[in-house]
Amino acid sequence: MIQLARLSALSCLLSLAQAAQAQAPSPFPPSLRPPVPPAAKPKPLAPPRTAADPAYLASQAAFEALPEPLRKAIQDALVWTGDYNAVTAGTFGRRTYEAIAAWQKRQGSEPTGVLTAKERTALDAAGEAARKALRFNVQADTASGAVIGVPEKLLAKKSSLPRGTRWQSTDGRVTLDTTSYPGGGADLDGLFERATATTPERKITYKLKKPDFLVVTGETPTGRFYIRQAAGAEGIRGFTIAYDKALTAEVDRLVIAVANSFLPFPGAAPANEAKPVAAAPNPYAGGARPAGNVASPLTPPPLPGIAAQPAATGLALGNGRILTSAAALETCPVPRVGSAAARAAGRDPTGNLVLLETEARNQASPLPAIRSETVVSGEALVVVGAEAKGATVAPGTAGSGGIVAPLQPGAGGAPILDRSGHLVGLVARFPTAPRLIAGVMPPTSYAVVPGSVIAAFLAQAGVAVAKATPNAAPAAASLGAAAAPVIGSVIGITCAR
Repeated sequence: MIQLARLSALSCLLSLAQAAQAQAPSPFPPSLRPPVPPAAKPKPLAPPRTAADPAYLASQAAFEALPEPLRKAIQDALVWTGDYNAVTAGTFGRRTYEAIAAWQKRQGSEPTGVLTAKERTALDAAGEAARKALRFNVQADTASGAVIGVPEKLLAKKSSLPRGTRWQSTDGRVTLDTTSYPGGGADLDGLFERATATTPERKITYKLKKPDFLVVTGETPTGRFYIRQAAGAEGIRGFTIAYDKALTAEVDRLVIAVANSFLPFPGAAPANEAKPVAAAPNPYAGGARPAGNVASPLTPPPLPGIAAQPAATGLALGNGRILTSAAALETCPVPRVGSAAARAAGRDPTGNLVLLETEARNQASPLPAIRSETVVSGEALVVVGAEAKGATVAPGTAGSGGIVAPLQPGAGGAPILDRSGHLVGLVARFPTAPRLIAGVMPPTSYAVVPGSVIAAFLAQAGVAVAKATPNAAPAAASLGAAAAPVIGSVIGITCAR
């Protein structure tokens, strides 16, 4: 006990001595005190890698093992059951997985995302019943020349328009119009400008223009509308759906079904028609989906080597080198370009950009001049992203530190240009769980890797690029003309897991 007491006392004396030493004034005057080294800043922890979801991967493997017609039929049935709100392209993604799991859960089954043969039969029957309840008839519209699906139970009134047909509900609250313009009678740029015009009574919620089709959605104080137009050798053909806001929950699903069924230039291909059957008492029962596997709307030519939905967009620099956003590939351990694996050959000091290298000797157009000066808030911009079926050109507006645009999955890393065709930045990332309206992505704010960072990184990598003239006002070119300098260099980057 005595020994313990002595040790305790000694410990107290040492503590008091240390405290007194810490509080004692320094023997040096301020000017002669030795410098105190700054405390080292702790290095930020690297973000943890997102572990692959075994259930998602199992669902993907099972879905992609099916033939394409069956994959499309599954997505089509899920649209009719109200679980899927996208194009029935037969490609797998998060929305397909979640739609299958949601349908399984409602049936009292384990939501694995993998459909058994029995479940596929039940799903097909549920989709067919919902489609028949609305008498959804995919038919040739002789007035416009297009093929389109019409829910005839709901849109019972039919009348002629000068260059199309009108289907309308008996109470006038839902209207579907087809329209057409002969070759030379109109152009997509002009139609897009008119369709996106805003007034105090008209708000645009989504707008997308590709080289050969456009989509615009919007709303008025009491209603909503969806416009789609497609251009081809025979002119321009499209449709518009307008409906009462009170019917949004029911008609939004119909919009998806009609859009998936729309074929602007069918040529000699016969239209798939649904057999008229007795309808269910509720005209909105079960949502809506197109009958059969009708071809999707006209889209740009496919990107070389791309079969799946890209995980990111890259800008080909030639000699197998591709520039993209580092954030766009955070959850992609093995990026691929076509059938070739790609590896990270360098990153910029800010960590925002990555230079990929691949054995594929990709061709690249000359890079556009890079505009290093900051874009002005509200300035009109253009984004060129990669999709499975081709490059997509979307209008955008410069916002506070970013861009507001209706982009699609895979747009992370997409080049951003001003209306003069100068490169002003790259889209930093695309959200993993986008919020869709009527199957499409509304304008959303995205972070941007600015042109100044891109120019410095490319110079460090030995890539020669021109610089835009400082303070030069961007010319008001069309979307297609502004996108032309990079559209040949846009590359889809897929992800092998």
